Amino acid sequence: MSHSLKNYDLALLFAALADRTRLRLLNLMNGKEVCVCYFVEILGLSQPKISRHLAYLRRAGIVAARREGKWMHYKIVPPKHAGAVKILGEILSVLSEDKTMQADLTRLSKACCVPEKVTALSGAPLPTILAAPGSQFC
Repeated sequence: MSHSLKNYDLALLFAALADRTRLRLLNLMNGKEVCVCYFVEILGLSQPKISRHLAYLRRAGIVAARREGKWMHYKIVPPKHAGAVKILGEILSVLSEDKTMQADLTRLSKACCVPEKVTALSGAPLPTILAAPGSQFC
């Protein structure tokens, strides 16, 4: 991992982190790969709006996407700069202490455990915990 800022846009990282919705998305993805349909349900925003925020995070190099059939899955990836990795780690740590972020995670957990109760999540793949490949969030 490079320590040089020559090829890394630190301002883009800070811009990506300067939006509450994007912080909420990062919080929900912390340690997990999550289908976009869960973001729509948890945050109560339209799919196009969520997708725009996710695209911003992808441009900043901190989120990756994977398609599985009709489902898009997103996860946090380490930035290509050691300092940016530290910044993102600190942000995620601080987010874990925030009441709104904790409430989002609680809603995600409840939505995952009973997706059949949420019409929009019918048939949606459960979020996957990244530390243990193949293990489900619920």
